[in-house]
Amino acid sequence: MSVQTKKRKKSRFTLDDLQLFFLSLPTVVWYILFCYLPMFGLVIAFKKYKVAPGKGFLWSLFNNSAWSGLDNFRFLFANNKATTINMFRNTIGYNIVFIVLGVVIPVTLAIMINHIRSQKLAKVTQTAMFLPHFLSWVVVGYFVFAFLSTDNGLVNRTILSFGGTPIKWYQGEATPYWPWILIFLHMWKTVGYSMVVYLASIKGIDESLYEAAMIDGATKWQQTKYITLPMLKTIMIIMFIMAVGKIFNSDFGLFYRTTRNSSSLTSVYLTLDVYVYNSMFNNPRPVYGYISAAGFLQSVLGCITMVVANTIVRHVDNESALF
Repeated sequence: MSVQTKKRKKSRFTLDDLQLFFLSLPTVVWYILFCYLPMFGLVIAFKKYKVAPGKGFLWSLFNNSAWSGLDNFRFLFANNKATTINMFRNTIGYNIVFIVLGVVIPVTLAIMINHIRSQKLAKVTQTAMFLPHFLSWVVVGYFVFAFLSTDNGLVNRTILSFGGTPIKWYQGEATPYWPWILIFLHMWKTVGYSMVVYLASIKGIDESLYEAAMIDGATKWQQTKYITLPMLKTIMIIMFIMAVGKIFNSDFGLFYRTTRNSSSLTSVYLTLDVYVYNSMFNNPRPVYGYISAAGFLQSVLGCITMVVANTIVRHVDNESALF
């Protein structure tokens, strides 16, 4: 059989290919509808978008909206310098902490759960830690208020029982505590999801490596240091690079709902997403262009940071790079 005949047979569309095609089709359609088609709306970031009564979105965009250049981007820096610096400092600062803790804590917990001998206890622990991932920030915000309410909150009642002075958690005097509260809430809600990813990677490590290490007399710590962590290095770096790509985004529910948008705590929770949301109500003009400009800026900066992080990783360890 000639080489051309073999190539022709290999390129033929088989039944297995058809099954894989239909299996992937819903995902492809979802990405087209919700990820690629909305990208055309980025043109709003460069226009003074005005809705034309009785007309559609595209007609209003191209026939009723004038070009504005970079004016929509300037609103992000329209406030005083201190507010702008505080906004970007919070957005980047919190994300740096989240990225570091988002690698260290899940990896540690995944290793600890992997060493639990009782499978039932391991599954119960894993489920309990994964459950907060499914809770809405609206629900979490009400729980936080139940704990931190000035009059009837559990925390203030505990402080009173020990003879202390209640703290007004949603006023300026509680500002030093809120960064730690926000970090704790974020990790409590997200650590379970990341832990499952690392735990699945640990389960995929060849057991013969651990058996050989035990025969050589290696302790649990030595097995973790010389087998588990090196095997997890690639997935840890990939998760790190993906997290770096979102360093200019913030979890709106975390910063807005849990602090109840208290004006006294603005210096703590004001991030780029919260600023854009508040601008929708404080600006008399339509802010569609402002919102689009903020999203476009976050995407561009996030892409740049992810490419830079991947480039650094590729120069240090080419095999661990994402692309």
